[in-house]
Amino acid sequence: MARTLFITGASTGIGAASARAAVAAGWRVGLFARSADRLHALAEELGEGALALPGDVASEQDQHRAVAACRERFGGLDAAFANAGVGAARPGTEGGDPADWRRMLDVNVWGALLTAKAALPALRESRGHFVITGSNAGRRHIKGSIYGATKWFVRGWAGNLALEMEEWGGRCTLLSPGMVDTPFFDDPKPDALTPEDLAEALVFALSRP
Repeated sequence: MARTLFITGASTGIGAASARAAVAAGWRVGLFARSADRLHALAEELGEGALALPGDVASEQDQHRAVAACRERFGGLDAAFANAGVGAARPGTEGGDPADWRRMLDVNVWGALLTAKAALPALRESRGHFVITGSNAGRRHIKGSIYGATKWFVRGWAGNLALEMEEWGGRCTLLSPGMVDTPFFDDPKPDALTPEDLAEALVFALSRP
């Protein structure tokens, strides 16, 4: 029986590659991101096992509505991938832009928390799996990096969430890659990991007993 995966940040990069890899592995996918056009194009590419769910990851209402629609369409939810993330145009604290900081907190921290809040009741029913995109930037100190600090939060919270989910048989996995060549960066990063590398890691994690 096919299982269902909800993905945030699904319109490009790691999210889109993960959706393709998951569908190839037999999963049905709910695709969540702000870009409705890209989501609908991806859903059309992937076929009837994919559902486009446009919305803002920083909106509690949007996330709950999307998870509910995903459950209604596919009959349940087996995994959720809190993948949406943004960086800062101007690095550092003294020279940084507070508007960038707010957006990073809204997406990287608040958005991931809202994905868990929306998905956990369904994952409890299925004894399911919650996966989060962290970063190597959340495992080391980088001069002035506010982005890295948001990923330090993600790393700590993922471990705490794993213990919380363990009580009812659920699992939490943190993916912590180095640089990945995605639209996150303005310039191509040919020597970096690819979105497909992360998609492969996600499907591997989801397939473990």
